[in-house]
Amino acid sequence: MQGLDFPLFKTKSDVYKKFDLSDAKSRQEYFEYKCGPEIKKLREYLQNNTFIAYLMGKKSSGKGTYSKMFAEIVAPDKVAHFSIGDMIRSFDEVIQDAGKRKEIVEFLEKNYRGRIPLEEVMKSWDNRSTKTLLPTELILALAKKEIAKLGRKAIFIDGFPRDIDQVSYSLFFRDLINYREDPDVFALIDVPTSVIDERVKFRVICPLCNASRNLKLLATKKVEHENGKFHLICDNAGCPGSRMVTKEGDEQGIEPIRARLEKDEMLVKEAYNLKGIPKILLRNTIPVEETKNTADDYEITPEFVYSVDSSGKVVTTEKAWEVKDDSGTTSNSLMPPPVVGSLIKQLVQVLGL
Repeated sequence: MQGLDFPLFKTKSDVYKKFDLSDAKSRQEYFEYKCGPEIKKLREYLQNNTFIAYLMGKKSSGKGTYSKMFAEIVAPDKVAHFSIGDMIRSFDEVIQDAGKRKEIVEFLEKNYRGRIPLEEVMKSWDNRSTKTLLPTELILALAKKEIAKLGRKAIFIDGFPRDIDQVSYSLFFRDLINYREDPDVFALIDVPTSVIDERVKFRVICPLCNASRNLKLLATKKVEHENGKFHLICDNAGCPGSRMVTKEGDEQGIEPIRARLEKDEMLVKEAYNLKGIPKILLRNTIPVEETKNTADDYEITPEFVYSVDSSGKVVTTEKAWEVKDDSGTTSNSLMPPPVVGSLIKQLVQVLGL
């Protein structure tokens, strides 16, 4: 991310041992090998303690993936991923039901505190588009209600802060949800715009089961070739298999969300410069010339390349995916596990374990 210093985090092991990071069991072994002592410390800490981590990064930067993988590896029953966006979408449906709407309004009458009258808030909520942000005070009240349902867990907050005024609010968020004495931390994610662009442009979905893959970055076992184009065939369990298609609009890449990405980057920079709260800095890419000394080969995101042999069969090969980062440096993108490994090790340091 231009203007910010996200240092390289070395995940390369002194003794090379290869793991299949797409397999859950092998992934668990990978984490124990790469950061076993740190995982043990976190598990012991979470027996009687919690923390609040604000995940901040551009849209589609991997916030949900990283936090859910952290929970999977460290302590699934002690760690929760809480998405503000998911919460709002769930309430968008709830308020259409008269009975449930009445319950929400009664809750807000007791808990909402804001400049805009609640009646006006509810009217604008009914008519809002997905691009319209709800008042911060409303989001805080709803988040307090929903987080209370989770029980006492360490929480990764995904999607807050979402606006400039919310950056300051986040410093007092733990007080609001009764985590007053628990450590809080910003986990800032640096993912180049080019990475997000190709994730979107090459994304395909199955018209039968809605499984998602990526023609360039996440191939299926079967690939077809027709009229000069390659097509993935869905291999999702339980699906009869269908040619996967590009979702309408995805061919534009990041263009429809460019303004959102620019705003997200601005928010990360604001959080980076805030005082009084520790920061964990997670980077998705490594300059190509640094890759061999920083990461093991299987930790690099592969790019799938297709060709047709003399018999007409499609042949799939892999190579290290290369992209330009936001400063124009040719880089390799990391798979999620090494980024989560960095998160684990930095969190141990932040918590003083």
